[in-house]
Amino acid sequence: MLLRTNIPLRYILKGIKTELLFVVIYAGLIALEDRYIHLIKIDIPLSVPMIMGTVLSLLLAFKSNQAYDRWWEARIVWGAVVNDSRSLVRQVLSFSETPYESEEVQSWQARITNRQIAWPYALGMSLRKKMDLEVLRPYLSARELKFITTHENVPNALLQLHAQDLRYGLQQGWLNSYQQVEIDQTLTKLTDSMGKCERIKSTVFPVTYSLYTHYCLFFFVMLLPFALLTVFGVMEVLIVLAISTAFFLIERMAIHLQDPFEDKPTDTPMTIISQTIERNLKQMIGDHEAVRHVTAPDTDFYVM
Repeated sequence: MLLRTNIPLRYILKGIKTELLFVVIYAGLIALEDRYIHLIKIDIPLSVPMIMGTVLSLLLAFKSNQAYDRWWEARIVWGAVVNDSRSLVRQVLSFSETPYESEEVQSWQARITNRQIAWPYALGMSLRKKMDLEVLRPYLSARELKFITTHENVPNALLQLHAQDLRYGLQQGWLNSYQQVEIDQTLTKLTDSMGKCERIKSTVFPVTYSLYTHYCLFFFVMLLPFALLTVFGVMEVLIVLAISTAFFLIERMAIHLQDPFEDKPTDTPMTIISQTIERNLKQMIGDHEAVRHVTAPDTDFYVM
């Protein structure tokens, strides 16, 4: 997720540098031809690109709005992951709390808590297609690691281990059947959040809409120099460049926002959220060990 300050100009323009190079060369050639060669005589009324620009603005606004809705939905889902993770551990601790807790009960509580700490890290890596079991190793036992390596969907495997531990807690008498159902409902909410993330990840933004908008934008840029040439002369190159930059940046922004799980600076900050969950859950079980920071890019203008 991009932060509010210190966003370098290099990053802003990097995604559209090819388009801007095309605009400079194209508009420059048009200006040189008009000044020295005089072979092409095309005079387009300024109203034509103005109308096209208005229509294009509406198309880009709609696309940006739809892209932001996808990004915001992803952020809402991860907000639910935070809340449900806290609820899960709170339920496990409060439902199994007894005046004389045995070491086995405490070990059971810690096992579920550590596994839930691992779960958002696993979900984030799964969505970014960068699964690294070494990140999960500090939170899981050797048996649990062996179990999840046999599953393609690691977050789902961790939830299955949760369910097995709930059944074990019921068998040992640490939970009653009502409490097991309550905790299982929280697991269902986590499963729902995982499914929503996977839906956003697998649902491609309509390609035809993006493609047609992109073609219309280039057509607009190619007409613009002819409309501005008679008014501004050679200066039309800078004006066309400025107008094109604004349109291309809006288009690129929408492209980035429409895919919130692609390991880009504009992503939903899943790693930071996972670290917040880890910090909260550790404090709930009285573990004040520092949060293990997952390796992140050395940058000060975005967080992952």
